[in-house]
Amino acid sequence: MSRIAYFGPQGTFTEQAARRLTSGEELIPAETIPAALAAVRSGAADAACVPIENSVEGAVTATLDSLSEAEPLVAVAEVLLPVHFSVLTRPGTTEIRTVASHPHALAQVRHWVEANLPGAHPVATSSTAAAAVAVAEGEFDAAVTAPVAVEHYPLEVRATEVADVRDAKTRFLLVRAPGELPEPTGADRTSIVAAATNRTGALAELLTELAVRGINLTKLDARPTRNNFGEYRFFIDFEGHVAEPRIGDALAALRRRCRNLRFLGSHPRADDGKTEIELDAANEDFTDAIDWVASVRKGAQA
Repeated sequence: MSRIAYFGPQGTFTEQAARRLTSGEELIPAETIPAALAAVRSGAADAACVPIENSVEGAVTATLDSLSEAEPLVAVAEVLLPVHFSVLTRPGTTEIRTVASHPHALAQVRHWVEANLPGAHPVATSSTAAAAVAVAEGEFDAAVTAPVAVEHYPLEVRATEVADVRDAKTRFLLVRAPGELPEPTGADRTSIVAAATNRTGALAELLTELAVRGINLTKLDARPTRNNFGEYRFFIDFEGHVAEPRIGDALAALRRRCRNLRFLGSHPRADDGKTEIELDAANEDFTDAIDWVASVRKGAQA
C-alpha cells in the first residue's frame, strides 16, 4: 500500500485534500510541511500532500521554500478546497478568552471573531489541528479548524461554515519524486522555480520568453534565496504541459537565461480551465518550425 504524508496532525484541511487526491492509500500526518516533503525524499512516504496557495492569504511560503531546496520533487496532481472553518470548544465551555489556529486561518476569520467572540485573544499555532489539540488539553478556549477535526478530537462544534470571504479556496499539491508525469489533458499547469541573474530586466526577460510563445501565467511569487540580500527565486506557474512543443521550447529558453532552473511538475489543473492558445502559438507551429530548421540543416531549400 502506498504511503502518503500530509501536513498534519490529523484534522487539517490538508488531510481533507489528501483524501481527495488519493484512494485507499495510507495517510501519514507530518508535523510540518518540510517534514512531509522530507518523508518523500527519504523514501518514508511515496508522496506528500501540501498546501501551495490560498486565495486570501496568497502563497504558502513553507511549501515554496521546501520545494526549491534539497532533492527535487514534482507535483503530479492538485485539488482546490473551499475554506470554511469550524470553531471547536471543550464540552461545557461558556467563556471564550483565547482563540487558537494557524496564522492563515486566523487571518481568514478575523472579522467573524471580532463580531462573534468580542474580546477573545487570537493565538497562533503550527496548524489548525494543533490548535484543536491544544484546546482539548485545556491550553486555549477555542480552535478555528477544518471541519474534519471534530472527527478526531473530543470537542464540540461552536460554529461552522465560518469565513470572512465566502468563496475562499486553498490549492493543494500531491508531490512525488521525479518520474513518469501525468499525460497532458489540454487543461494543465506547469510549475518552475527560476533563479535569475541579478541584473536590470532579468525578470522581464524570463516573462518575455513565455509571452512571445503565447503562454499564460497563472501565478508568480518571489522568495529570497537566503544567500545574499536582494537575491530572489521566482516561482512561476503557467498554462500548458512540458510534453507540449511550445512549453518545451519555453523551458529550454528559460534554462539558458537562468542561473538555476528547477522543474516542479506538469499536471491537470484543478479548476478544469482549458488552455487557450493564441494564434501562431499552437504546438503545431513550433513542430513545423523545428522541422523546417532540420530540413535547412540537411541542405533543403525553403
